[in-house]
Amino acid sequence: MQTTFQDIGRQGLQQYGVVVSGAMDPFSLQVANLLVGNSRDEGTLEIALMGPELDVLAPAVISICGADLSPAVNGRRAPMWKAFKVQEGDRISFGRPLSGVRAYLAVAGGYDIPVIMGSKSTYERANIGTVIKKDMVINGFRVRGRPGVGLKHAVIPDYPHTRTIRVMDGPDIDRFTEEGIESFYNQQHKIKPESDRMGYRLESMEIPHKHGADIWSDAVPIGTIQVPSNGQPIILMADRQTTGGYTRIATVISVDIPKVAQLPPGGKIYFKPVNVNQAQNLSIQEEKFFRVLEMGV
Repeated sequence: MQTTFQDIGRQGLQQYGVVVSGAMDPFSLQVANLLVGNSRDEGTLEIALMGPELDVLAPAVISICGADLSPAVNGRRAPMWKAFKVQEGDRISFGRPLSGVRAYLAVAGGYDIPVIMGSKSTYERANIGTVIKKDMVINGFRVRGRPGVGLKHAVIPDYPHTRTIRVMDGPDIDRFTEEGIESFYNQQHKIKPESDRMGYRLESMEIPHKHGADIWSDAVPIGTIQVPSNGQPIILMADRQTTGGYTRIATVISVDIPKVAQLPPGGKIYFKPVNVNQAQNLSIQEEKFFRVLEMGV
Protein backbone atom coordinates (compact mmCIF):
# COMPACT_ATOMS: atom_id res chain seq x y z
CA MET A 1 0.00 0.00 0.00
CA GLN A 2 2.86 2.35 0.90
CA THR A 3 6.37 1.01 1.38
CA THR A 4 9.19 3.56 1.49
CA PHE A 5 12.77 3.88 2.68
CA GLN A 6 12.99 5.96 5.86
CA ASP A 7 15.57 6.82 8.50
CA ILE A 8 15.42 9.54 11.16
CA GLY A 9 14.96 12.19 8.46
CA ARG A 10 16.73 15.24 7.03
CA GLN A 11 17.77 17.04 10.16
CA GLY A 12 18.73 20.72 10.29
CA LEU A 13 17.38 21.73 6.88
CA GLN A 14 13.92 23.11 7.70
CA GLN A 15 15.34 26.64 7.64
CA TYR A 16 15.91 26.11 3.90
CA GLY A 17 12.40 24.77 3.32
CA VAL A 18 13.45 21.09 3.20
CA VAL A 19 10.88 18.73 4.72
CA VAL A 20 12.28 16.42 7.42
CA SER A 21 10.40 13.21 6.49
CA GLY A 22 11.84 10.12 8.20
CA ALA A 23 10.11 7.36 10.12
CA MET A 24 6.59 7.94 11.38
CA ASP A 25 7.46 5.64 14.30
CA PRO A 26 11.10 6.46 15.12
CA PHE A 27 11.09 4.11 18.13
CA SER A 28 10.40 1.02 16.03
CA LEU A 29 12.87 2.09 13.35
CA GLN A 30 15.68 2.54 15.88
CA VAL A 31 14.96 -0.75 17.64
CA ALA A 32 14.84 -2.64 14.32
CA ASN A 33 18.28 -1.27 13.45
CA LEU A 34 19.85 -1.96 16.83
CA LEU A 35 18.62 -5.56 16.87
CA VAL A 36 20.55 -6.36 13.68
CA GLY A 37 23.63 -4.41 14.77
CA ASN A 38 23.12 -1.25 12.68
CA SER A 39 23.44 2.31 13.84
CA ARG A 40 20.13 3.64 15.12
CA ASP A 41 19.64 6.07 12.24
CA GLU A 42 20.21 3.60 9.37
CA GLY A 43 17.54 3.48 6.69
CA THR A 44 14.89 0.75 6.82
CA LEU A 45 11.76 -0.15 4.91
CA GLU A 46 8.66 1.49 6.38
CA ILE A 47 5.68 -0.71 5.50
CA ALA A 48 2.15 0.63 5.92
CA LEU A 49 -0.87 -1.68 6.42
CA MET A 50 -0.40 -3.93 3.36
CA GLY A 51 3.17 -5.08 2.86
CA PRO A 52 5.06 -6.13 -0.27
CA GLU A 53 6.42 -9.54 -1.21
CA LEU A 54 10.20 -9.64 -1.07
CA ASP A 55 12.40 -12.37 -2.57
CA VAL A 56 15.69 -12.85 -0.76
CA LEU A 57 18.61 -12.98 -3.21
CA ALA A 58 21.40 -13.57 -0.66
CA PRO A 59 21.66 -14.64 3.00
CA ALA A 60 20.95 -11.80 5.43
CA VAL A 61 20.00 -10.99 9.00
CA ILE A 62 16.82 -8.93 9.31
CA SER A 63 14.40 -7.70 11.94
CA ILE A 64 10.78 -6.55 11.74
CA CYS A 65 9.50 -4.14 14.39
CA GLY A 66 6.45 -1.94 14.87
CA ALA A 67 3.03 -2.98 13.62
CA ASP A 68 2.12 -6.65 13.43
CA LEU A 69 1.23 -7.01 9.75
CA SER A 70 1.37 -10.82 9.92
CA PRO A 71 4.93 -11.13 8.53
CA ALA A 72 5.89 -14.53 7.14
CA VAL A 73 8.89 -16.25 5.56
CA ASN A 74 7.93 -18.90 3.02
CA GLY A 75 4.39 -18.80 4.37
CA ARG A 76 5.40 -19.47 7.98
CA ARG A 77 4.97 -16.84 10.66
CA ALA A 78 8.12 -14.73 11.11
CA PRO A 79 9.26 -13.43 14.51
CA MET A 80 8.89 -9.78 15.42
CA TRP A 81 11.12 -7.58 17.57
CA LYS A 82 13.92 -10.10 17.03
CA ALA A 83 16.84 -10.45 14.61
CA PHE A 84 16.76 -13.61 12.49
CA LYS A 85 18.39 -15.11 9.39
CA VAL A 86 16.87 -15.40 5.93
CA GLN A 87 18.42 -17.42 3.12
CA GLU A 88 18.68 -17.10 -0.63
CA GLY A 89 15.37 -18.14 -2.18
CA ASP A 90 13.24 -17.22 0.84
CA ARG A 91 10.14 -15.10 0.29
CA ILE A 92 9.12 -12.48 2.88
CA SER A 93 5.44 -11.57 2.81
CA PHE A 94 2.86 -9.74 4.91
CA GLY A 95 -0.79 -10.45 5.56
CA ARG A 96 -3.63 -9.09 7.67
CA PRO A 97 -2.83 -6.14 9.97
CA LEU A 98 -3.28 -7.39 13.52
CA SER A 99 -1.92 -4.48 15.57
CA GLY A 100 -0.69 -1.05 14.52
CA VAL A 101 -0.30 0.23 10.96
CA ARG A 102 3.45 0.68 10.25
CA ALA A 103 6.20 -1.97 10.36
CA TYR A 104 9.93 -1.47 9.91
CA LEU A 105 12.16 -4.02 8.19
CA ALA A 106 15.88 -3.56 8.84
CA VAL A 107 18.71 -5.57 7.27
CA ALA A 108 22.11 -5.98 8.89
CA GLY A 109 24.50 -3.60 7.14
CA GLY A 110 21.74 -1.38 5.80
CA TYR A 111 20.30 -0.81 2.33
CA ASP A 112 22.58 0.42 -0.44
CA ILE A 113 20.55 3.40 -1.64
CA PRO A 114 21.60 7.01 -2.30
CA VAL A 115 21.99 9.41 0.61
CA ILE A 116 20.31 12.69 -0.37
CA MET A 117 20.94 15.74 1.82
CA GLY A 118 22.22 13.52 4.58
CA SER A 119 19.33 11.05 4.60
CA LYS A 120 17.98 7.93 2.89
CA SER A 121 14.39 8.99 3.64
CA THR A 122 11.81 9.19 0.88
CA TYR A 123 9.63 12.29 0.46
CA GLU A 124 7.33 11.32 -2.39
CA ARG A 125 5.64 14.71 -2.86
CA ALA A 126 8.97 16.23 -3.94
CA ASN A 127 10.40 13.09 -5.61
CA ILE A 128 13.21 12.95 -3.06
CA GLY A 129 14.65 9.54 -2.28
CA THR A 130 14.36 6.07 -3.78
CA VAL A 131 10.84 5.06 -4.81
CA ILE A 132 10.13 1.34 -4.46
CA LYS A 133 8.64 -0.32 -7.52
CA LYS A 134 7.58 -3.82 -8.55
CA ASP A 135 10.50 -6.09 -9.54
CA MET A 136 13.02 -3.63 -8.10
CA VAL A 137 16.26 -5.18 -6.79
CA ILE A 138 17.26 -3.69 -3.43
CA ASN A 139 20.93 -4.09 -2.62
CA GLY A 140 22.39 -4.21 0.85
CA PHE A 141 25.77 -4.17 2.56
CA ARG A 142 26.28 -7.75 3.76
CA VAL A 143 27.45 -8.11 7.35
CA ARG A 144 27.03 -10.90 9.87
CA GLY A 145 24.49 -9.12 12.06
CA ARG A 146 23.27 -10.37 15.42
CA PRO A 147 20.71 -13.17 14.86
CA GLY A 148 18.76 -14.14 17.96
CA VAL A 149 18.88 -10.72 19.64
CA GLY A 150 15.38 -9.58 20.59
CA LEU A 151 13.27 -7.62 23.02
CA LYS A 152 11.65 -9.11 26.08
CA HIS A 153 7.87 -9.20 25.85
CA ALA A 154 7.53 -6.72 28.72
CA VAL A 155 9.12 -3.88 26.73
CA ILE A 156 7.42 -4.52 23.37
CA PRO A 157 4.86 -1.76 22.70
CA ASP A 158 1.20 -2.54 22.15
CA TYR A 159 -1.04 -0.66 19.74
CA PRO A 160 -4.63 -0.31 20.97
CA HIS A 161 -7.14 1.64 18.86
CA THR A 162 -7.75 4.16 21.66
CA ARG A 163 -4.78 6.02 23.14
CA THR A 164 -4.11 8.73 25.67
CA ILE A 165 -1.51 10.98 24.06
CA ARG A 166 0.60 13.31 26.21
CA VAL A 167 1.04 16.85 24.97
CA MET A 168 2.50 20.17 26.04
CA ASP A 169 0.59 23.42 25.62
CA GLY A 170 1.34 24.99 22.25
CA PRO A 171 2.72 28.49 21.66
CA ASP A 172 -0.68 29.80 20.55
CA ILE A 173 -2.85 28.34 23.30
CA ASP A 174 -3.80 31.87 24.41
CA ARG A 175 -5.57 32.27 21.05
CA PHE A 176 -8.26 29.77 22.13
CA THR A 177 -11.25 30.32 24.40
CA GLU A 178 -11.34 28.64 27.81
CA GLU A 179 -14.17 26.47 26.54
CA GLY A 180 -12.09 25.52 23.51
CA ILE A 181 -9.12 24.45 25.64
CA GLU A 182 -11.37 22.43 27.95
CA SER A 183 -13.00 20.81 24.93
CA PHE A 184 -9.59 19.90 23.46
CA TYR A 185 -8.48 18.13 26.63
CA ASN A 186 -11.77 16.58 27.72
CA GLN A 187 -13.21 15.13 24.52
CA GLN A 188 -12.45 12.06 22.45
CA HIS A 189 -10.91 12.76 19.02
CA LYS A 190 -11.27 10.40 16.07
CA ILE A 191 -8.69 9.97 13.28
CA LYS A 192 -10.15 10.69 9.86
CA PRO A 193 -9.51 8.39 6.85
CA GLU A 194 -7.75 11.17 4.91
CA SER A 195 -4.86 11.19 7.39
CA ASP A 196 -1.40 10.46 5.97
CA ARG A 197 2.34 10.89 6.56
CA MET A 198 1.94 14.66 6.44
CA GLY A 199 -0.71 14.95 9.11
CA TYR A 200 -3.44 13.19 11.07
CA ARG A 201 -6.76 14.99 10.70
CA LEU A 202 -9.06 14.61 13.68
CA GLU A 203 -12.84 14.56 13.86
CA SER A 204 -13.65 16.55 16.98
CA MET A 205 -16.25 18.80 18.50
CA GLU A 206 -15.34 22.29 17.33
CA ILE A 207 -12.53 23.96 19.24
CA PRO A 208 -13.28 27.71 19.06
CA HIS A 209 -10.69 30.47 18.77
CA LYS A 210 -10.83 33.91 20.35
CA HIS A 211 -9.89 35.93 17.27
CA GLY A 212 -9.49 33.63 14.29
CA ALA A 213 -7.22 30.74 13.37
CA ASP A 214 -4.57 32.46 11.22
CA ILE A 215 -1.12 33.46 12.51
CA TRP A 216 2.12 34.59 10.91
CA SER A 217 3.75 31.44 9.49
CA ASP A 218 6.00 29.86 12.11
CA ALA A 219 8.01 26.70 12.68
CA VAL A 220 6.17 23.40 13.18
CA PRO A 221 8.05 20.50 14.81
CA ILE A 222 6.69 16.98 14.53
CA GLY A 223 3.66 16.54 16.76
CA THR A 224 2.46 20.13 16.38
CA ILE A 225 -1.33 20.24 16.70
CA GLN A 226 -2.81 22.95 14.53
CA VAL A 227 -6.44 24.06 14.69
CA PRO A 228 -7.64 25.79 11.51
CA SER A 229 -10.80 27.90 11.29
CA ASN A 230 -13.11 24.87 11.16
CA GLY A 231 -12.05 23.98 14.73
CA GLN A 232 -10.85 20.48 13.75
CA PRO A 233 -7.31 19.65 14.97
CA ILE A 234 -4.50 18.35 12.74
CA ILE A 235 -1.47 16.54 14.19
CA LEU A 236 1.52 17.27 11.96
CA MET A 237 3.66 14.21 11.30
CA ALA A 238 6.88 13.21 9.50
CA ASP A 239 6.14 14.74 6.08
CA ARG A 240 4.77 18.00 7.52
CA GLN A 241 5.56 21.33 5.91
CA THR A 242 8.42 23.36 7.41
CA THR A 243 6.20 26.23 8.61
CA GLY A 244 2.50 26.66 9.28
CA GLY A 245 0.02 29.50 9.54
CA TYR A 246 -2.64 28.01 11.82
CA THR A 247 -2.83 28.37 15.58
CA ARG A 248 -0.95 25.68 17.53
CA ILE A 249 -2.88 24.54 20.57
CA ALA A 250 -0.47 21.80 21.71
CA THR A 251 2.50 19.61 20.74
CA VAL A 252 2.68 15.83 21.13
CA ILE A 253 5.75 14.91 23.22
CA SER A 254 8.45 13.01 21.35
CA VAL A 255 8.02 9.64 23.11
CA ASP A 256 4.32 9.58 22.17
CA ILE A 257 4.78 10.28 18.45
CA PRO A 258 5.01 6.50 17.75
CA LYS A 259 1.70 5.96 19.55
CA VAL A 260 0.02 8.40 17.18
CA ALA A 261 1.79 6.95 14.12
CA GLN A 262 0.49 3.44 14.87
CA LEU A 263 -3.16 4.46 15.18
CA PRO A 264 -5.36 3.48 12.21
CA PRO A 265 -8.08 5.58 10.59
CA GLY A 266 -10.96 5.53 13.04
CA GLY A 267 -8.57 5.28 15.97
CA LYS A 268 -9.42 7.42 18.97
CA ILE A 269 -7.30 9.86 20.98
CA TYR A 270 -7.57 11.60 24.34
CA PHE A 271 -5.02 14.32 25.05
CA LYS A 272 -3.33 14.66 28.44
CA PRO A 273 -1.27 17.75 29.37
CA VAL A 274 2.26 17.36 30.77
CA ASN A 275 4.97 19.91 31.50
CA VAL A 276 8.39 20.24 29.91
CA ASN A 277 10.19 18.49 32.81
CA GLN A 278 7.94 15.44 32.51
CA ALA A 279 8.43 15.33 28.74
CA GLN A 280 12.21 15.58 29.07
CA ASN A 281 12.39 12.89 31.75
CA LEU A 282 10.41 10.50 29.55
CA SER A 283 12.76 11.24 26.65
CA ILE A 284 15.79 10.57 28.87
CA GLN A 285 14.32 7.21 29.92
CA GLU A 286 13.82 6.27 26.28
CA GLU A 287 17.39 7.29 25.46
CA LYS A 288 18.69 5.07 28.28
CA PHE A 289 16.73 2.17 26.81
CA PHE A 290 18.37 2.70 23.42
CA ARG A 291 21.83 2.90 24.99
CA VAL A 292 21.30 -0.43 26.75
CA LEU A 293 20.07 -2.01 23.52
CA GLU A 294 23.12 -0.66 21.67
CA MET A 295 25.33 -2.56 24.12
CA GLY A 296 23.49 -5.75 23.19
CA VAL A 297 21.94 -6.28 26.64
